[in-house]
Amino acid sequence: MSTPTIVEVENRKLSLTNLDKILYPAAGFTKGQVVDFYVRIAPVLVPHLAGRALTMKRYPEGTDHEYFFEKNAPKFRPDWVKTAPIWSESNHRTIHFILANDLPTLVWIANLASIELHPSLSLAVDAQTPTMIVFDLDPGPPANIVQCAQVGLWVRDIFDHFGVQSFPKTSGSKGMQIYVPLNTKTSYQQTKSFAHAVARLLEQEHPGLVVSDMKKAVRTNKVLVDWSQNDAHKTTISVYSLRAREHPTVSTPITWDEVEQALKKKDAARLVFEANDVLARVEKMGDLFQPVQQLKQTLPQLAGLVADLEKEEEHKAISIGAQAEAQPRQMKKRKTTTKPQTKTKTKAKSVAVKRRKL
Repeated sequence: MSTPTIVEVENRKLSLTNLDKILYPAAGFTKGQVVDFYVRIAPVLVPHLAGRALTMKRYPEGTDHEYFFEKNAPKFRPDWVKTAPIWSESNHRTIHFILANDLPTLVWIANLASIELHPSLSLAVDAQTPTMIVFDLDPGPPANIVQCAQVGLWVRDIFDHFGVQSFPKTSGSKGMQIYVPLNTKTSYQQTKSFAHAVARLLEQEHPGLVVSDMKKAVRTNKVLVDWSQNDAHKTTISVYSLRAREHPTVSTPITWDEVEQALKKKDAARLVFEANDVLARVEKMGDLFQPVQQLKQTLPQLAGLVADLEKEEEHKAISIGAQAEAQPRQMKKRKTTTKPQTKTKTKAKSVAVKRRKL
């Protein structure tokens, strides 16, 4: 064990240990580099963590060894590390979650080999009110993030229809996530129900690519639209968090143009970013996810979603019906070149409007 390194961060003294320890064996990426990344990314990361109950995913022996989740703040934490007491129904007790409100706390967390950071979708002061809705797009092999890009664009189009903005980011692992900032009064029951309805809609519209069922048996070469993350007891990987993969990849904000280009080129590599890539992107592009913190939007009414979708389906059915009526006439004209025209009546096909059950 190496001698601890004493550092001062914003007037807080911290003892950092084992900075030379390799946490990413395949990349030779050390614990010191993990700490350094979080220090450098802190200006854009901390605002997304501040005030939110944080679950740490710790890899004390590196990404190729066992890990554990830590929700309750350890007793040895410094007294300046803030916590939030939140009652856990599943554990039947109050859990004191860490609040990563500042740089010293973030450095202290990184020193625990907490490679991944998983914050709540709500602020700790109002733990039952999510400030956003999230769609976690998880590809089943051999599908990858390219297929997620297609599904993500379909999610975007649904919200665009209601004049609601959405923001994509890579998961830093296999898939992609779409965030819809709300920052208005809502509940997990509303956001979860809405997300489930959207997932089922996409599954009905695109059964060859989308599933809403968690069972792994049905996910081969398809994309799971995981709506269940919209829950007070669940967390999603934070934007700008490292991931415990073979290389130090990061959950990275991306533009919709980048999503479209990755799909067009069918190039998954376009949406893979490691620590140094992300630092360079932030320097050039700023925080693409900044609107998620403040943009106020109202979640569309579920009934409104159903009604609008039915109108669109009815419009499609009318178009199909018109085409079906016109097609026999065209066929008849072509036949007159070889056979005498006969007077027959052609009944137009009736197209039933299928009502979606969401």
